[in-house]
Amino acid sequence: MSTASLDLAKRCSREATLAGAKAAAVATVASAIPTFASVRMLPWAKANINPTGQALIISTVAGMAYFIAADKKILSLARRHSFENAPDHLKNTSYQGTGRPHPAFFRP
Repeated sequence: MSTASLDLAKRCSREATLAGAKAAAVATVASAIPTFASVRMLPWAKANINPTGQALIISTVAGMAYFIAADKKILSLARRHSFENAPDHLKNTSYQGTGRPHPAFFRP
């Protein structure tokens, strides 16, 4: 692996980590507020969700958000970089067709 590709991989993983951390922070707040509010206001939640359960709900949401956001970022960066390094004949993604006229039911 060349140093340029190794640097690119490190930069991509750093960007994905940052995107995941941002998503986890937002998800933590977004799940903590209704969790704490429901435990204070709803009798069923007050009786059945102890502090460990509350922490489990919040941390599960934060963890899921982290991994989903990081994975999406890695996939988008990989797609972009694979397109940048592709040969020119593969970069043309427009559909040229076969040159035959379409049947009547396919005509615009």
